[in-house]
Amino acid sequence: MIIGVPKEIKNNENRVGMTPAGVAELVKRGHTVYVQASAGANSGFSDDDYIAAGAKTLPTIEDTYAAAGMIVKVKEPIAPEYKLIKKGQVVFTYFHFAADKLLTEAMIESGAVCIAYETVEKEDHSLPLLTPMSEVAGRMATQVGARFLEKPQGGKGKLMGGVTGVRPARVLVLGGGIVGTNAAQIAAGMGAEVLIADISLPRLRYLSEVLPKNVKTLYSSIHNIKTELPNIDLVIGSVLIPGDKTPHLITRDMLKIMKPGSVLVDVAIDQGGCFETSRPTTHSEPTYVIDDIVHYAVANIPGAVPFTSTMALTNATLPYTVSLACKGWQRACKDDPALASGLNIVEGKVTYEAIADVFGLKYDPIKL
Repeated sequence: MIIGVPKEIKNNENRVGMTPAGVAELVKRGHTVYVQASAGANSGFSDDDYIAAGAKTLPTIEDTYAAAGMIVKVKEPIAPEYKLIKKGQVVFTYFHFAADKLLTEAMIESGAVCIAYETVEKEDHSLPLLTPMSEVAGRMATQVGARFLEKPQGGKGKLMGGVTGVRPARVLVLGGGIVGTNAAQIAAGMGAEVLIADISLPRLRYLSEVLPKNVKTLYSSIHNIKTELPNIDLVIGSVLIPGDKTPHLITRDMLKIMKPGSVLVDVAIDQGGCFETSRPTTHSEPTYVIDDIVHYAVANIPGAVPFTSTMALTNATLPYTVSLACKGWQRACKDDPALASGLNIVEGKVTYEAIADVFGLKYDPIKL
């Protein structure tokens, strides 16, 4: 198979879909890999690194899409890429369709086979291709939250860990999954007082056992959240419903009970966001203020640490990429139900039920 790795063109997206090590694994199995020139530069990988691994470079994104039977990238295609995607072409990336109707319609029209990293799901309901970026995003969420609590950034002017005789910041983490757990770990390590909320009591019991003692668990309900908000400095939203739109756990009215300069970090913005006032931001303009509350809603948080993120992503995606390249998408998905769950849109048909439900589209379950 011919695999293409284009350069990401989303604002400040510095990751790349595959490392040179990943390229080498495909090449040694007889596949051809085209990497767009300078695609890996911001992640620390030169064109020479890819050529040494057996890749061939192409000068433009148009050339890369045109040459490939399968595209491997990081983020969802954006408008300039829509017209480059061909009928029957496999596109393997993060899509987050439920948050973007225009993207959904464009991919239906393209006739491509869209396999979404974020909905590849194993029998135990783990999400192997979302997990590594969730780890990065969770840790980064606390890091950026601490930064925007600083007064010059619009925050309260609070230090996360406090100092002797001064109480530390209070952090509320909504969602006890991979993102939330990593966010809570970093916040606790910085010395903050941390609450982590979830609706699963078994999960909360587990978290109370494994997280540091300055992390307390909270059953997630509107009443409990509203009770805590007046005393919270930083809220990290990390709720995930795989493939579906995220519910709003903090409404516009609830901002009024928070103290000015408090910070909201919405890691769930890819799936629509878990704060009513959230809208996607970028690394170049990461925040905005509503009702004196600082909002951070960058849709590609891991793009800020591209070397770490690209390495972690390729570690997770490579076995699936190899399977798709060696077997073709139909056989690979038939052999692996986890990979089959990543099929979101196939040759003009919506094959993932949650996406069909969000936009009122016809659901066509895939038959392999």
